[in-house]
Amino acid sequence: MAIADDLKKTLTDPTPLYFAAGTADLAVQQAKKVPELIEQLRAEAPARIEAVKNTDPKAVQEALTAKVAEVFGAIDPKKLGESAQDLALRGVGVAAEYAVRAKETYDKVAEHGEQAVRTWRGEFSEEIVDIAVAVEPEPETAADPAAGSEPVAEAADEEKPAAKKPTARRTSAKKAAVTADDAS
Repeated sequence: MAIADDLKKTLTDPTPLYFAAGTADLAVQQAKKVPELIEQLRAEAPARIEAVKNTDPKAVQEALTAKVAEVFGAIDPKKLGESAQDLALRGVGVAAEYAVRAKETYDKVAEHGEQAVRTWRGEFSEEIVDIAVAVEPEPETAADPAAGSEPVAEAADEEKPAAKKPTARRTSAKKAAVTADDAS
């Protein structure tokens, strides 16, 4: 039953949906910043293009070559094996730390999403009330009470689902009797 319980919990947990809502809300917030960034890039682009045009390619190549020679000169083959083991162990620690951070971030975004959903529901519920007021007809006067009561009764019957009858449970005495009958 543990698998069934886990499956039920997974299917009824709203956290992934809140995470998706939070992600969407954060994406919308970031998208609102895009026009400002575009204006900033438009203002900075000419200066950056001029800087690239005025850069001497030979100077960049020389600086890059010197940096690469410095890095390769510092490599010691004997220490490389020790460094690889050290880096592997550090990598495991860093991976565990990132897993914890990812879970924390997931929970924060899910909380943000839950708040966003509550906000959206508040806004949407107000809109739905406005739409309902506009769509609903004015209540009719009770001129013909017999004609008006039948559709209401039919609508009430249609809205209610059929009640399920509870199944009868067998008591242990009845089970024993049934089992004895089956054995003979």
